Order: sequence, then C-alpha cells, then structure tokens
Amino acid sequence: MSNRDYANRRPASKGRKKSTAGRRQPAPAPRRFPFVLSLVTLGLVGGFGYFLWSINDSADKVENQPEVQAVKPKVVKKDPNALPPKPKEEWTYQEELENKQVEVDIPENTTPTRPYQMQCGSFRQESQANEMKAVIAFQGLEAQVRKVSGSNGTWYKVVLGPYERKRLAEKHRHILQRGGLNGCQIWFWEGG
Repeated sequence: MSNRDYANRRPASKGRKKSTAGRRQPAPAPRRFPFVLSLVTLGLVGGFGYFLWSINDSADKVENQPEVQAVKPKVVKKDPNALPPKPKEEWTYQEELENKQVEVDIPENTTPTRPYQMQCGSFRQESQANEMKAVIAFQGLEAQVRKVSGSNGTWYKVVLGPYERKRLAEKHRHILQRGGLNGCQIWFWEGG
C-alpha cells in the first residue's frame, strides 16, 4: 500500500472548468461600427446642413426689404416756469349736502355693568401662589391670592383687580408679559 491520503482528496467533478491560469486568452474580435448608428449620425449631420442652407437664404430677404422710418411727433417746448392751467371744479355733491344733517345714535350707558379681573395662575399649594404674587409685585402691580374650594379640591388663584375698564386690565397684562409672565386671562369680576 502507498501512503497516499485518499480522505482529503477531492473527487474529480464532471463539467468543471479547467483552470486557465497558465493559458492565454484569445484577443476579442474588434467590434464593428454599428450600421444603424452610422445612419442616425449621417441623418443628423444632413438635417443640420439643410437647416443652415435654409436660413442662409432668409438673411438675404430681410436685408432687401426697405426700412420703414417711424414718424416722430413734434415736441412743443414750453416755458419751464409756466404753471399748468387751473383744473375745473366738478364737485356736485357739495351743494346736496349743505342742508343735510347726520344723526348718530350714542348709547347712554357706556360703562360696563361688571368690573373685570385678571387671573394669572391657579395652584394646589398656597406657597406657589404666593411666589407668583411676589413676581407680580416686582413688576409694580398688586395681586391677591384667593382660596377657592370646589368639586376638584382646594385651589389658590392669583388674581389682579377689580378693573373698571378692560383697557386697564390689558395694560397690566402687557406689563406682566414684558416681565416674562405670560398666560394671564381677563374675565368679569367674581366677588370674593
């Protein structure tokens, strides 16, 4: 027996390509210039030549046409210091309004029936409400902390007011907004 190792030997496979590492590949055949591509190129070059030939004749036709000169209107020089004529007045409604009166209905009671208030916060803890009251005091305004008991428990509301006019409440809200305190709402006054 020989000392050959048959276990690690690969079986010869059918249809397997042979190694071409040492062989030379034959050079690929040169491609022929496609016939269709040459026809398209010839057609494009011919079309471009025809286009140039056709516009060459049109340039001669434009040059042979006589030029039309525009008629310029005559400019009349006026005195630069002269004023234009005074326009004619055509106001017709002025005579119609001389004998008319305008009636304006002004409501007699313009004051609001209820004063306004501004609420800036509602807290569960009184200490938080007092902190907001202090922030409002630093803006130069006076606030109140109201204790309100309801179905959701006890709340501490920070309120400013009462205000006779809504305009003053809005002015104070803008002062607080400039100080960085947003979210204040203006409502009718709830006594308390």
